[in-house]
Amino acid sequence: MLTYSFEDRGKLSLYEYLYKQIKNDIVSFRLSPDEKLPSKRELAKHLNISTITVENAYAQLVAEGYIYSKPKSGFYVAHITSANNKNSQHTEAGQKSADIKNEFYADFVKNSTPKGASFFNIWTKLMRETMSDNPDKLMVNSPSVGIYELRMEIAKYLFEFRGMNVLPEQIVVGAGTEYLYGIIMQLLGHDKIYAVEDPGYSKIAKIYKANSAKCVHIPLDKDGISVDALNETQAEVLHISPSHHFPTGIVTPVSRRYELLSWASKSAYRYIIEDDYDSEFRFVGKPIPSLQSIDVLDKVIYINTFSKSLASTIRISYMVLPKKLMDVYNRELGFYACTVSTFEQYTLASFIGKGYFEKHISRMRNHYRNQRDLIMDCIKKHPCYNRVRIAEEDSGLHFLLHVDTTLTDEELVYNAAKNGINISSLSQYYHEKKEMISHTLLINYSGVDGDKLEQAVELLFKGLW
Repeated sequence: MLTYSFEDRGKLSLYEYLYKQIKNDIVSFRLSPDEKLPSKRELAKHLNISTITVENAYAQLVAEGYIYSKPKSGFYVAHITSANNKNSQHTEAGQKSADIKNEFYADFVKNSTPKGASFFNIWTKLMRETMSDNPDKLMVNSPSVGIYELRMEIAKYLFEFRGMNVLPEQIVVGAGTEYLYGIIMQLLGHDKIYAVEDPGYSKIAKIYKANSAKCVHIPLDKDGISVDALNETQAEVLHISPSHHFPTGIVTPVSRRYELLSWASKSAYRYIIEDDYDSEFRFVGKPIPSLQSIDVLDKVIYINTFSKSLASTIRISYMVLPKKLMDVYNRELGFYACTVSTFEQYTLASFIGKGYFEKHISRMRNHYRNQRDLIMDCIKKHPCYNRVRIAEEDSGLHFLLHVDTTLTDEELVYNAAKNGINISSLSQYYHEKKEMISHTLLINYSGVDGDKLEQAVELLFKGLW
């Protein structure tokens, strides 16, 4: 039975949205030619919508030639490829691709918090308590670095779960990591050379360049950022994600971490920015200790966000500054207003302080582990499993899928989109293209419903060879 959610239909009417969903299933061949569709009454009952809504959607599909009816039999999927000649298929390919891109059956690129694991009921309760218990405090502007109560709870959390011994006075709260990157550049100087990982999250380099800072791309080896390559540059600031590199999934071993700290110690102007973006979600063994926790020379700027652990729409991040840099911040940048509302800060402080954050992380870790195990099981049961290889699956919310294929990465991504799957390849994240690794896909499973995973794997595999 066809199943669709109407929650994200935006301004479309019910019948328009249903028409587009069925059309997308037809053009992406999730519905086969001559396959019988549910009756109008059956589909209406199944989707809990009116029969007239289904009737209007079917009528539009019939009018455009996507389905046809048989008297006293029902509606069937038309042969859309045979109805068009090759030229019309070519000219319509762009439009079809655009339709599919906006209506993917499964999205292995985008991060999102699963609806079933929502914490919003508790969050709403704490918001009401915050309004009731702290009406006077809510009317006072937050300090530039954030309210003390939140910074204290963050410091406790970092000590208990990341082994970091930091003071609340070292923490700066801001609306998203991108804002904090801008603050860091003002602290360290736009004239510095900033080194980033290659491959890596391209947006980081774009932010540095948009702020008129010079940026160099450092290649990785099996242990993370190459220290030899780093030493060949004049970089003074290194931006890395050692606990779970994006996109390769590499976890930097402690020996390499000490090499990086040694690099930073050789100049008073050198610093390391440690982006710890999804360290909570490690599924084997204990969480990897942060680089900051073994830094004895105050060379590491630790940065993290609640967007990964809570929800992508909660734009609350924080950084831990070395004491020397914290003094510079207070002296030169303390005039800034905090970019996170006082109301949200008190609510988050309560959420952490009352133990809800710890319980939420535990639930989410179990959810994502089950999600990962389910999709890996689907891949391993596929008849073509012997032609792929899974890697880096024990940390974070994505893993790699190496594919034995003659297709280009562009063809792999295009075929997946044509089949209703949004996917990215490892090669897309390289700055230096001649060093890139091909035929490797990123499987980010955080935003895909569990009941769609088996079909999503089937659709993905259809376009790999």
